Amino acid sequence: MATIEAYDTAGGRRYAVRYRKPDRKQTMKRGFRTKAEAKSFAATVEVDKMQGSYVAPSLGRITVGELAPDWLRRKEADLKPSAYRPLETAWRVHVEPRWGSSRLTDIDLDAVEQWIADMGRTVTDRDGKVEKRGSGATVVIRAYQVLASILDSAVKSRRIPKNPARGVENLPRKRRKERVYLTHVQAQAVAEASGDYATLIYVLAYTGIRWGEAIGLRVKHLDLLRKRLTVTENAVQVHSRMYVGTPKSHESRSVPIPQFLVVELAKRCEGKRRDDLVFPGEDGHMTRPHTGSGWFDKAVSEAEIPRITIHDLRHTAASLAVSAGVNVKALQRMLGHASAAMTLDTYADLFDDDLDAVGIALDKSRSETVVFKMCSQPDQSTTKTVVDLHK
Repeated sequence: MATIEAYDTAGGRRYAVRYRKPDRKQTMKRGFRTKAEAKSFAATVEVDKMQGSYVAPSLGRITVGELAPDWLRRKEADLKPSAYRPLETAWRVHVEPRWGSSRLTDIDLDAVEQWIADMGRTVTDRDGKVEKRGSGATVVIRAYQVLASILDSAVKSRRIPKNPARGVENLPRKRRKERVYLTHVQAQAVAEASGDYATLIYVLAYTGIRWGEAIGLRVKHLDLLRKRLTVTENAVQVHSRMYVGTPKSHESRSVPIPQFLVVELAKRCEGKRRDDLVFPGEDGHMTRPHTGSGWFDKAVSEAEIPRITIHDLRHTAASLAVSAGVNVKALQRMLGHASAAMTLDTYADLFDDDLDAVGIALDKSRSETVVFKMCSQPDQSTTKTVVDLHK
């Protein structure tokens, strides 16, 4: 059992709790201002020991900065470079400056919530000039997730009993950017304005594959007789380096090709070997065009359509498929989503017409049922009158 000892300091009387850890080694925790606080701690220690959830306070004295390198190495091994880079940046820019020197036991929920608020706050001087612009919701949420995940690992390694960053209530909400869906005519206008990249635009707008999947497409991935292409590679540019790996879902998938695009792709493959890229760049894989000054933005401007990004062509493919009557399960397989539910959640706005159809169908069903029932039942008042006349 724990024992409580009083001792005097320059600041007054304090109390210490002497107890044995699960390994039977004796230890002590000092600094309690009241005997009641010391008793409460001693009782908690005994309960934790019985439940097997005891965590030695000394293990929590390590700093976040000391834990982070191992956490980052694990993430780098588990994630694709394009997914790891934002986490590393969030740690270096936002988490490390604030929490790197903080001990695990010194972190509390209030401090974490204050940090979140400070990241999103824009600071101005007396003249209204912006001194520090607040970070957007995506940046704030990612930085918080990095800190929380590091502390989760500390809980798993039994350095702290619980994660002090979990349970925050002031995380900003992401605002989904309004999507732009092109029509067939608009998609053709962009393709024609893209010159030599026209076939690439058609592939993106009519198959829904991602940019990295398109530039990783090789001749051997095309089965033009079956009107199919197989997505097995994904090329992602991180800063100036190109990384080639598996698709985002880590699984290959078969994607249908419209007939008009079969002819265009056949022309692109003429004279190429099976391992050659269908859309090569100057030195290997094609790089993404520069925003504003690249060939894609120039083509969009020339086509006189709403401003879009290359990824919006994937959304366009989904829109055109839905308007053509493609069922959700087929669309899910085409886009490489994990489930049909994910496809519905992502493109719920494309199915508004289906909601109208539900209302119309229910109204028609009710009308047919109720009217039929009313017509099939005789009018009781008329029947009674006829019976009375025959009496």
